[in-house]
Amino acid sequence: MSALQERKYACRVSSTLNRDTKQFGKKFLFDNRDETCWNSDQGSPQWISLEFQDYTSISGFSLQFQGGFAGKECYVETEGSVKVLDFYPEDSNKIQYFYLKERVTVKKVRIAFNSSTDFFGRITIYRLDFYP
Repeated sequence: MSALQERKYACRVSSTLNRDTKQFGKKFLFDNRDETCWNSDQGSPQWISLEFQDYTSISGFSLQFQGGFAGKECYVETEGSVKVLDFYPEDSNKIQYFYLKERVTVKKVRIAFNSSTDFFGRITIYRLDFYP
């Protein structure tokens, strides 16, 4: 079950490739379509931030990168820049699941990608979801 279903939230991202939000925008992180994705512009770090309208419990999340454009040294932080997880994804197209050490109740959560498997620092993500 998704923590995003039936919840209102706003998403922000660090950048979008060539500022082309129609083709590579943040909305494509959540549309569950294999043909669409968010693609960052070049440079590190990159990040995705969600702000929920109401407090939301989160125990984990999943990401699906495009191989060759995956995050390498990554972390999750909540309000006040409190780091709750360091994680190291595989450079793979498969959906990857990550779990926090303990459930947190937040209004804001941010996933940061300090570096990328891409030489230019680009990140490409087809799916992002959070779990209660």
